[in-house]
Amino acid sequence: MSFIRVFILVFFFVSIENKAFSQDTISSETSKTTISEGSNKTNVFKQIKLEQLRNKKVVSLSIVLIIILFFLFYFVYQNNRLKQKIKRKDTKQKILLNVINAGIDSQETEQKKIASFLHDNINSLLSSAGLHLNVFTTKTNIQSEEIQKAKAILAQAHDLLRDISHDLVPTLLVRFGLIYALEDLCERNSNSSIEFEFSSSVAAETRYSEKFETKLYFIVSELVSNIINHSEAKKAQISLHENKNQLIIIIHDNGKGFDSEKLNEIEGFGLNRIRVRIKKLKGSFSIISRANENTGTSIKIKVPIS
Repeated sequence: MSFIRVFILVFFFVSIENKAFSQDTISSETSKTTISEGSNKTNVFKQIKLEQLRNKKVVSLSIVLIIILFFLFYFVYQNNRLKQKIKRKDTKQKILLNVINAGIDSQETEQKKIASFLHDNINSLLSSAGLHLNVFTTKTNIQSEEIQKAKAILAQAHDLLRDISHDLVPTLLVRFGLIYALEDLCERNSNSSIEFEFSSSVAAETRYSEKFETKLYFIVSELVSNIINHSEAKKAQISLHENKNQLIIIIHDNGKGFDSEKLNEIEGFGLNRIRVRIKKLKGSFSIISRANENTGTSIKIKVPIS
């Protein structure tokens, strides 16, 4: 737009100058004609010079216009190239986000299938085997060390499979919802090294959509794992509340922190992956943390309630 304005101004001033020059020329020619009508050769010579000057001005104006048009076209060309580059970058980013989200959705679906299979089939078989073994020992009144070991192995296998299925998709999450599941997550990860506190202003019996609850639970679970594995914190808090149809989750720890402005260099934490998952929920994800300042890390997640 700036080149177009320059072009219009140059054309306007040149037109005014040519008009003024033409009027001056006409008036001077008229006066000279009245003073000496006999000097035709001199007038013809002067007219030729005036015509040459006029032609030079036209050529100069044409050159200026060509230069302006050149820069104008160059500017438009570069602008279009920049737009195409931004468009290609946005397209690549959308494709990458779709691939990551598809992988996350597929992973969560498989986790549900495996958890359901372990809980409904394998655990049931182990429980049935233990029950039959107990009935057999009761009826035959046999007290064998091998049978006692077999019972202990079946009980241990049952507990291990229960823990695995719980890690894949917690039973509390499926049956009672996100609030209970997050509270249980804090209790299970609290020990002598670190204490997790949970608070919520949302009623414990509140339920959201199954997909919404599952995604948020795994996001918080991954952040809890980061605190345990990387922060060296002694205490952490998870708080949850609603505000204007948005669910807000705040996670804070008193650990060593990290440089939150260099997320690409700390991809081992999975924070960019978490950011993508929250973006799919149309939410926001912010981090406040500084490396080695013992101020801890605060993470705030805001997602619209579905």
